[in-house]
Amino acid sequence: MADTAGIIDILQLINSENLGAVTFYKLLEAYGSAAEALAHLDGNGRAKILPRGRAEEIFALTQERKIQILCYDDATYPAALKCLNTPPPVLYVKGDARLLNGKPAVSIVGARNASINGRKTASRIAYDLTNNGIVVVSGMARGIDAAAHKGALYAQNRQGPTIAVLGTGADVPYPAENAELYEQILRQGCVVSQFAPGTQPQAANFPRRNEIVAALAEGTLVVEATLKSGSLITAACAARYGKCLFAVPGAPAEPRSFGPNNLIRQGAQLVESAADILKVLHNNPKPTVHDIVLPELKAPARTLKPVRESVSKPALNDGKTKIIDYLNFDGVYVDEIIRASGLSSAEVALELLELEMDGKIERQSGNKVTLIKR
Repeated sequence: MADTAGIIDILQLINSENLGAVTFYKLLEAYGSAAEALAHLDGNGRAKILPRGRAEEIFALTQERKIQILCYDDATYPAALKCLNTPPPVLYVKGDARLLNGKPAVSIVGARNASINGRKTASRIAYDLTNNGIVVVSGMARGIDAAAHKGALYAQNRQGPTIAVLGTGADVPYPAENAELYEQILRQGCVVSQFAPGTQPQAANFPRRNEIVAALAEGTLVVEATLKSGSLITAACAARYGKCLFAVPGAPAEPRSFGPNNLIRQGAQLVESAADILKVLHNNPKPTVHDIVLPELKAPARTLKPVRESVSKPALNDGKTKIIDYLNFDGVYVDEIIRASGLSSAEVALELLELEMDGKIERQSGNKVTLIKR
């Protein structure tokens, strides 16, 4: 694990403007350490580096609020996240961080406006899983998430652990109505965030939160979700990571059943009780769904063409179209850019790195990039 100065280096680099996890690791690869990367960026005048004093404030705040910092190179960093292509460089953990590398886990997600039966089902399954040694992971949202956490907390004579992954800072309970639930989770489990202390709710943070919910668990259970539910982002992540995917079926005419029923049609394990999940987890090999199609989350295949239609296109390396001309505000897969531009993956990676440092693009989940609106 890095010393205090090394941790502050990492905090300063990852919290710098227009610098995401992908760029963070590319800079480490190029310069060997966060300190060397900061020295290089500070000298070229392009990157907007977080002031050193602000990074020191973040570190001091974690100490004051009893938030543990787990860096990517820390031995206690969750092993499940180290397997990702781009794990969050820093995690902020409040509560019992040992849960992140302990017992097997299952994430439970679903609708915020869940039905009474949906809440009861999520709570009961979480209760039974916890009593069978499985740690329940969720996002502490209202509805299914909250019901799952409560079921886990009530298990083991009301001492059951659970992990809440937040889209805010680890010290910011959200929604406010779950403040009491947040405190109970801290007493019996832990909360995890990849965002600095004090970070308030931002829409762009919750899909990133969902990726961690899926990655920390061996499988994800969806209980009630419309076809536009954010819970299906978690399901898509679980499928992409090769995790087990579970779903509770519902009535065909009920919109909150459309998501789970669609997952089951595509191969997700039908679940009526915790026993169905435990049976799958105890089998080897475990059935997984790798190629799930969620139309509302994945754009249809298309031939990628430059966005700009000017007669005279700006040149890039002997007349080739600039990488930025292939981008849009909806997001484009990096693989599509490589195919359409004819450049090598290394050349595209370098161009994208420079665009990100210039604040012109941002990274999205699933190896996509998007233009930043001005």
